[in-house]
Amino acid sequence: MNEVPRVSRAELKLRTPEGVSFSLRLASPLLRLNALVVDWMVVSVAWSIITILLSLLEILAGDLARGLAFVLYFLLSQGYRIFTEWAWQGQTLGKRLLKIRVVDVRGLRLTFAQVFLRNILRFVDMLPFAYAVGGITALVSGKAQRLGDLVGGTLVVWEESDPVPNLGLLGENKYNSLRGHAPLVARLRQSVSPAEARLAWQALRRKDQLDDEARLILFRDLARFFRGVTKFPQELTQGVSDEQLVRNVVDVLLVK
Repeated sequence: MNEVPRVSRAELKLRTPEGVSFSLRLASPLLRLNALVVDWMVVSVAWSIITILLSLLEILAGDLARGLAFVLYFLLSQGYRIFTEWAWQGQTLGKRLLKIRVVDVRGLRLTFAQVFLRNILRFVDMLPFAYAVGGITALVSGKAQRLGDLVGGTLVVWEESDPVPNLGLLGENKYNSLRGHAPLVARLRQSVSPAEARLAWQALRRKDQLDDEARLILFRDLARFFRGVTKFPQELTQGVSDEQLVRNVVDVLLVK
């Protein structure tokens, strides 16, 4: 979908060309700070284990051990955040615990370049102390973006815990052939973020509010998005409408 974001003080609003609006709440500074503390604790525990090994090396080669310690700490502190945010679609352990996520400011899929930029610029955001640059930038940006977010084109949003969707509210459902194809379901759950799954769920909930043409366009775009995420075996989609495909995907994503 071609989505144009509009941001208020507390919400990221996305509007499709068909006029359907969705929203994601911006993460508060307190949530982001708590997630940062959790991630700092994770890095500290991992580093304490590494220092034990380095202390053994220092006995044999002191200068080498000290130089290696600097390099390893940099790789651990930055590599941890970059790897987890990329592998977990915008989340570290701290962000996952606090239910917040890094997303693309335009509503597109997060890229590795964005993850790398927002994290490598953390050193600038931390200047001169206590994240002063990042905090001031977040206050004046209007979208709670620190410098790394502005350069990377990212936002941090809060993912409200939703009840398990009741697809029965949408009317009688045909047999979902996707449920019999475990590898495909696994790829979908790995590649589609919870926010993207909920957007598709909201589209299904609001489908009766659209006229016929807008409804066809919306579900055509959603089905195209899911087909772009992973390849669907032809026998699973043959004779299945775009709207039914979206419903089947949402079913396997959100109903465990």
